[in-house]
Amino acid sequence: MMRVSTLSLLRLTALAAVFGFTAYCLPAQDQSTDDVAAAARKAREQQKTTPAPKKVITNDDIPAAKNTTPAQGTDASKGDSAQTGGKADENDPKSEAYWKKRFQEAHDKISQSEKELDVMQRELEKDQVQYYSDPQKALAQQHDRSDINDKTDKIDAKKKEIENLKQQLSDMEDEMRKAGGDPGWAR
Repeated sequence: MMRVSTLSLLRLTALAAVFGFTAYCLPAQDQSTDDVAAAARKAREQQKTTPAPKKVITNDDIPAAKNTTPAQGTDASKGDSAQTGGKADENDPKSEAYWKKRFQEAHDKISQSEKELDVMQRELEKDQVQYYSDPQKALAQQHDRSDINDKTDKIDAKKKEIENLKQQLSDMEDEMRKAGGDPGWAR
């Protein structure tokens, strides 16, 4: 019987400790919830009393204004034609818009051709180190190399095309200078 009473005494002690801890924690929770509620009420009160923020105007809020003054080195009639329509500017060989459009198209063509050349060169490099698992194909390619020769010819043609486009760009710069254009329009 001695064992039963010791075991029950331990259970009773453990149960008392649990209830004591629970009783200790309950008032702390009530107090913390009261503190949170009071802080929320205080924040709502402050929100009611603070004024609304003022509107800040940025560059995005202001519409872009057209330049109404004629550009330096041009007369007023050219400035007026620029304001009346963009179509007239794009077709006038003395206007900035005309030259910028032509140079942009030329630069785009050169850029596109250079990208195509780069891709073709990479494909050629890949073909030069390619391994053929079929011995007949490998033997034929050792003697013929037709695919590599075709790609080399295409690369040479693309290089000539790029040189031609760059020469056209240079000629266009000369033409613009003769027409009285600003060298900065070529960029």
